[in-house]
Amino acid sequence: MNGTDRQSRHLGVHIDRTVDDVYAYASDPANLPAWAHGLGSSIEKVEDRWVAERSPLGRVTVAFAPRNELGVLDHDVTLPSGETVHNPVRVIVSGRGSEVVFTLRRQPGTSDADFERDADTVAADLARLKELLESAGEGASSSEVPNASGSRRPGSGSR
Repeated sequence: MNGTDRQSRHLGVHIDRTVDDVYAYASDPANLPAWAHGLGSSIEKVEDRWVAERSPLGRVTVAFAPRNELGVLDHDVTLPSGETVHNPVRVIVSGRGSEVVFTLRRQPGTSDADFERDADTVAADLARLKELLESAGEGASSSEVPNASGSRRPGSGSR
C-alpha cells in the first residue's frame, strides 16, 4: 500500500437548520435515496439490514451507527464483493445552523480519477441534503422534508 492509499478528504456543507433537524433527517436510512444518490435510487429494510439493490456499485447493505446525541452518522457500506467501507460522518453545530462533514477515505488501489469522482459524488450528495433541508423552510420538522418519493414522512422526530 502506498501513501496515497491512506489519503482522506473532509467534505462539508453548512445547512441552515438545527443539528437536531439535520441529524433526524439524515440518520433515517429511508431518506437516503432522496439525497444520497451515490447509494442508489431506493433502499429498503430487509430483516435487520438496509439494502440498496440498484446502487451504482450493485447491491449494497448500509448499517448506521446507533442513534446518539453526538451527531455521529457513521455508516458501513458492504459492497457486493463482501468488502465493507466505513464512512465517518458528523453533524456539528455551526453558528445557528449545522455543518455536515463526510470523511472520504481513499480505498487501496483507487486511482486519482476515481478518488476525485468519489469526492464529487459525496459533494453533490451533501449539496442535495442542504437543498432538501433548507427548502422545507425554517421551523419545519425533519418529518416535513420530502423523502425519495417526494412524500413527507410523519414520525421522524428529533433525536
